[in-house]
Amino acid sequence: MADYFTQFSCVLDVGTPDKAVAALDLFLRLREEDEASDDPEFSGFALSLPDGPGSSVLWIHDDGQGDVEGVIRFVLRLAGDLDLTGLWGFDYANTCSRPRLEAFGGGAHVIDLGARKSVGWISTHEWLTAVLNGEDIDAVEALVA
Repeated sequence: MADYFTQFSCVLDVGTPDKAVAALDLFLRLREEDEASDDPEFSGFALSLPDGPGSSVLWIHDDGQGDVEGVIRFVLRLAGDLDLTGLWGFDYANTCSRPRLEAFGGGAHVIDLGARKSVGWISTHEWLTAVLNGEDIDAVEALVA
């Protein structure tokens, strides 16, 4: 039997140490609420302050069961709660414990923090499939949400 993984590791600078602490508090509160839910929204990733107290940088990474959508929901929620602006994004890898067809790939996602919306994303598997089906390699673009 094969095990499938989604992995990522990225940082988000929220601007001030106070906002970083507020982000960590929000994360812990949302995870606690998720524990009582049959459909958790903010699971599949961990959040920490890699540089310790006094840092404005958050480290977001998979927790063994990476959930790209959970990260996106959390960052959009955080952008609203902390009034974040600018563009932010991350990339991810899809891997497998055994060689399986179509089990490897990845992608990237970009969020406009100020507008509180997804800007777009791309999947390496979808890009590869399109190119192999004869589409112009330069015509295959990221999907705009």
